[in-house]
This record gives sequence, C-alpha cells and structure tokens, in this order.
Amino acid sequence: MRHSHKNQSKSGKRSQRRHAKSVKRAQGTPGEWFERLVAVQEKLRAPDGCPWDREQSHESLRTYLIEEAYEVLEALESGNDARFAEEMGDLLLQIVFHSQIAQERGRFTISDVIREIHDKMVRRHPHVFGKTHAKNSAEVLRNWEQIKSEERLSKAENPGNHTGSKLARETSLLDGVSRALPATLEGFQLTRKASRIGFDWENAAGIFEKMDEETTELRDALSAGEPRKVEEEIGDLLFAAVNLARFLRVDPEIALKKASAKFSRRFRSMENLARESGREFKNLSREQMEALWDLAKGTEQKIERSGARTKR
Repeated sequence: MRHSHKNQSKSGKRSQRRHAKSVKRAQGTPGEWFERLVAVQEKLRAPDGCPWDREQSHESLRTYLIEEAYEVLEALESGNDARFAEEMGDLLLQIVFHSQIAQERGRFTISDVIREIHDKMVRRHPHVFGKTHAKNSAEVLRNWEQIKSEERLSKAENPGNHTGSKLARETSLLDGVSRALPATLEGFQLTRKASRIGFDWENAAGIFEKMDEETTELRDALSAGEPRKVEEEIGDLLFAAVNLARFLRVDPEIALKKASAKFSRRFRSMENLARESGREFKNLSREQMEALWDLAKGTEQKIERSGARTKR
C-alpha cells in the first residue's frame, strides 16, 4: 500500500535507520579502495597467488557473472543494505576479474574499461555535458538512440577498425540487443528500442487484444495437432506478454522471478501442511492438493494484509 513519508510510523523510520547503519562505512576514497581491489585480484592471479583464481578464464567466469547480477537483484528486494552492498561488491569483482585476465593477455586493462564507460556517458548526455537541450526523458532516449546510431556508423567508416565490415551491415535500430540475453529480457529490449522511435501501442488495451488474438491462434494450433505451430504461437503469446510488461513499466524478468518465488513458497507450504496432517503430499488427490493450495494462498495473503496494516 502506498503511503507518504509523513504517514510512516516511527517504527518504520527506525527500521530504515537500522538498514542505513548496517553498512560499515569505508575510510578512504572510492578510488583508493578500487585500486586496492585491483591489486588484490592481480595478486590472486600471480604465480604465487590462488590456484583457483589462476585457473579461471573469461569462459569459466560467465556463469558467475550472471549469478552475481541476479543476487544483486535479490539483495535489492530484501531491503538489507549490508547485503545489497556486499552483492554489489561481488558483481564489481567480476568486472575486475575479467579485466585482469584481459590485461594478462594484452587485450585491455581496467583503466580502458573505466575510460570507455566514462567517455560514453559524457558523449551520450550532450544535454548535460554539451549544448543540446532535452525537454523530457522521452527526448533523452531518442537522442541516446540517435547518438548510438552515429557511433556505429563512425566505427564502420573507420578503416582501421577490424570490425568495420560487420558494423557496416548493422544498420537496424535493434542493433545492440544481445541474443545471449534471457528470452524475456531480449523481447523487453527489442520492444523498448522500437518504442523509442514511436513504434508502440497507443494504450495497453491494444496489447490485451493482441494477447487474446494469440491465445485464439494457439487454441487453433492445438486443435489442428500442429506441434511446431503450437510452439510458435506460445512464443507469440509470451512475446505479447513481455511487450505488455514493458508498456506498463514492469521488468518482465523480475516479475517472472517473483511469480516463480511465490509459486515455490506456496508449494512448499502445501507440502508442510500435508506433513502436519500426517499425509504424503504426493499421495494426495488433485482435489486435496487444490484445497491445500487455497489454504496456503489464503494464509500468505492474510500475512501480507497484516503486514500492510502494520506499515500504516
């Protein structure tokens, strides 16, 4: 339930202060601590360093990079500042780790990584660091896409750039969306890029109608017994749902993760309820399972309502 800061209870404010105090304050500048971290990772990769760290490569670290990003999101949702800061540090370590490996191979250094993002942020915010003006965030995003397009063309025209021939072929506004992304994030980014130049729905009602259309086509494919068509139509339905999430300013990946967590909580609660009654959950009938699901759902919603009242 939404409530203003003025209406927050004193206990809620004390809870916020406890979160704020839970992070141990660093003595020293960000630059000093960053240099220490880089030095630590360099030592771990040295001949007399850590055997595990020395064995790692860009390829072997891919899983950790993804895992740490999701753990940051989980920590963000927890409201625990100390945990949030810790997980952000773990994610930062992955950047330092990859940069150290790249430096050892003569590819680039952590300084190159920082310079690249620094210059990019300045270059893509001319309304802040230059003379361009932007009236609102929508105009900022349009300018951002235009600048990115100009950057790609500039690289393509640079004869000294070995990727020039590849970039010359990449003329779509959708360039830059990685195919390695999870499917929901890929769909989210594709539709977001298209929307920035005006290719978008006028309202959510249109997307709901599209989802109804895709549902009908899926039913038709099932009736026709066409497995490949069924897969295609399910993909279209999921894509429409992702587009709806994007239109409603909801990250579909995070929303789906929360839905999965909710299902897991309620399913485990069902199992516990069955055990408490001396029954094996797997041996229950479908009707009994549904009854336990309703009970678990009702209990969870009651706790949520109680928590909402406490926050008022």
